[in-house]
Parts: sequence; structure tokens; C-alpha cells
Amino acid sequence: MNPVLDAIHKRRSIRDFTADSIEHQTLIQIIKAGTWAPSGLNNQPWRFAIVTDKELKAKIAELTRYEKVIQGSKALIPVFVDKDAMYNELKDYQAIGACIQNMLLAAYSLDLGAVWLGEILKNSDRVRGLLGLSQNFALMAVLALGHPAHRKQTSTRKSLEEVIIFEK
Repeated sequence: MNPVLDAIHKRRSIRDFTADSIEHQTLIQIIKAGTWAPSGLNNQPWRFAIVTDKELKAKIAELTRYEKVIQGSKALIPVFVDKDAMYNELKDYQAIGACIQNMLLAAYSLDLGAVWLGEILKNSDRVRGLLGLSQNFALMAVLALGHPAHRKQTSTRKSLEEVIIFEK
């Protein structure tokens, strides 16, 4: 099978991690994959933080109902949009989504597990404050990463007949 399509079909959100650490260079590879997402006018509005410090992770974990996932992860990558780099809100948010998908696929290809956490956005100002970042950076998601404790996750998708609404 095609390796890209294979990764798309097999990647799952991983929420249970082993105690194994992640090399810093591996986190950099994942971020670099994110930066290769398409963006309007190639403005590349994404910005990233890397959080591996246990105490800081614990403080971030308190801001979401997915506290256990964050505590069990070995690294967090909060993803932000730089408001000064934006030129079209909708297109820039779409670009951030593509960026995050690239990062999830990169993590999978590197035998890591990852999950895209969005519920934490209700406390985006507090996350930004913990990281000491200016209001210019708007939190878009937090990726929790680690070595998967298992890969038993399953998923289904709607049929193509349900999702294709027009064809001529």
C-alpha cells in the first residue's frame, strides 16, 4: 500500500503512553513536518511550544478534563497561531489544522502516539500565561505525545455515499 495513505488510515488518537522518553530531535522532526503544511500566501502562521517539564505539564493538565492524558504523556506541543502573521482568519485556521494533521502523521511515522486536545481551548489564556507568551499568540490545540502503551484503538468512518453530497 501507499505509505502516506497507509499512515492516514492507520493513525489513531493515542491517550495511553509508556514511561519511555522522547528524544528532543524527534519533537523537532514532528514540528518541522507541521511547518510543511500549506498556508495561504505561504504566511506560515503557526508557532509552537515544547513542554517536557513535569511540573509545567502538571499545571497545564489542571486546565483540562484530559488531565490523565497530559500527565501520562512525555511531551506536549501547544500549537498557536501568530495573529501578526495572519492575513485571512478562516484560511489561517485551516492552515493550522493542516499543520496539526501533518504533525500527527509524523508522530505516527516515528512510532509515537499522539492526540490532538482541543477541549483545553476553554482555558487558552491560562495556558498562554503559564508559558509566558503574549496575547499575540492564540492557542489552537495541544498535542500530547509519547510512546503508545498499545495500538488497540479502532475507528469507523461514514460511507462515501453519506459524505459525498454532489457529483457530476
